Amino acid sequence: MVIMSTPTLHIILFASLASLFVSTGCANQSRKDVALFIFGDSINDAGTNNYINTTADFRANFPPYGETFFHHPTGRFSDGRLIADFIAEHAKLPLIPPYLQKKDGELMGGANFASAGAGALVDTYKGFVVDFKMQLKQLRQLKKKLRKKGGSEKAKRIIKEGVYLISIGSNDYLMPLVYTPALFQSISMEDYVGMVIGNITTVLKGIYKVGGRKFAVIGIGPLGCVPGVRALTRNGSCSGEANKLAKLHNTALTSILTKLETQLQGFEYSYFDLYTSGSERIRYPSKYGFKEAENACCGSGPYRANSTCGGKRGVKEYSLCRRPEKYVFFDTYHPSERANQQFAQLMWNGSPSVVRPHNLEALFKYECV
Repeated sequence: MVIMSTPTLHIILFASLASLFVSTGCANQSRKDVALFIFGDSINDAGTNNYINTTADFRANFPPYGETFFHHPTGRFSDGRLIADFIAEHAKLPLIPPYLQKKDGELMGGANFASAGAGALVDTYKGFVVDFKMQLKQLRQLKKKLRKKGGSEKAKRIIKEGVYLISIGSNDYLMPLVYTPALFQSISMEDYVGMVIGNITTVLKGIYKVGGRKFAVIGIGPLGCVPGVRALTRNGSCSGEANKLAKLHNTALTSILTKLETQLQGFEYSYFDLYTSGSERIRYPSKYGFKEAENACCGSGPYRANSTCGGKRGVKEYSLCRRPEKYVFFDTYHPSERANQQFAQLMWNGSPSVVRPHNLEALFKYECV
């Protein structure tokens, strides 16, 4: 038996209490200044395209868009909130406005660079959208503005501790599938996917170079089953070709994310398997509280697949369902608010079967440094 002197015992007890105090205090820390930076396409565009010179095809700033939650159109391609909006709510942040709407140096919980129609390839709807590489340039501009407003160290910390939510790639495949299907006779699907993934990798590395470390990347959903593609098939079934492209993309994307994690120090990521989650809701809608998974809520023609929702895109006549929350898709290509809410919930604290290797709750967690 070892008998300790009183001073020694006091020192040990003090050290133990101090260590308990530090760890408890750290665990209770709030996520101060953890910003959400949103990149990509219409899945998460909160109204960027309201501020650029484009056409109604790439805008949703008219009714019935926004009717469910905002009760007026905001530029979001949904009846209500987007995945990014629900993620912001989970993280106790305000809804993140478009970067182009902000005043210089204004942060407001982050910035949304996403632009409806944007692709990883610069040529995807070129001239009508803010492409993925331009969104990276805007992040660089924002960092300069933050530096000017709050100093270099604060700007560096905001950029480093922020979470970067990215949804990109769907338009790179939808554009040729819908408008130039013969493209895949001159280039293999694998090579085309390689080009898309190459551009995504360049931007991910670019964000890392600016200072970003935490990436929340959304995979591509079952493209072949969205109303706008389903209507192109002979019997209205899901397009096998479109779904093959989505699967090839997601396999290559997860591979590159794993590689970047080993190559770039401090790189952390969360990959959301939208393909599996989306397919589940399309195949078994009632299991998730939906009644309709083939037809869009808003549009015209078979499956309401014609992009006429709102009557501002050339054709004035369109049909609108009474209960958007019962539909997986609100319009030709975009999920309803209810579907977005379910996807965001899975991203936030879902199991590794759909979100891995980290969920967003873990990425937003305060780090004891």
